[in-house]
Amino acid sequence: MARRETDPEIRSTTILVLRKGDRVVMAGDGQVTMGSAVMKHGARKVRRLHNDAILAGFAGATADAFTLFDKFEAKLQQFNGNLTRAAVELSKDWRTDRVLRRLEALLVTASRDTILVLSGSGDVIEPDEPAIAIGSGGNFALAAARALIAHTDLDARSIAEESMRIAASLCVYTNDTLVIEELS
Repeated sequence: MARRETDPEIRSTTILVLRKGDRVVMAGDGQVTMGSAVMKHGARKVRRLHNDAILAGFAGATADAFTLFDKFEAKLQQFNGNLTRAAVELSKDWRTDRVLRRLEALLVTASRDTILVLSGSGDVIEPDEPAIAIGSGGNFALAAARALIAHTDLDARSIAEESMRIAASLCVYTNDTLVIEELS
């Protein structure tokens, strides 16, 4: 069901994924807010899928994101772990299915070779840069990550941690309770 004007706006999340060297790191904060209240500090919005070879993170409505995780995992199984094919097929279903198209979330996914952002409007976007972020603090985390990638010798995990801390210091819907997953 679509959000009504009278429903409290649920805001939550910053998810950052980046590649540096032979490492891919995805980090997500743990804060969930409803209206002006923090409802949870330690939510887990980043997951390992398909035999731990794929990372996925969500921003948006939690129940919707869990539905998308399940559907995406099924697509990964159907296409033998082919991230791009699974992402395209999920996006097709998400856009055209009467129930799925009402889901309010974004997914960011990563394998060792590919980073993709998926949306309910049918978008499957592979960023030009080695980093992308989604969610309320996404632009803060992304700006920090790009600067740190370009101007420091920090490793991928350290860049993700520092970028997320910067985002948490700027975005009231993001905290510094992080879940970090890595592929190498």
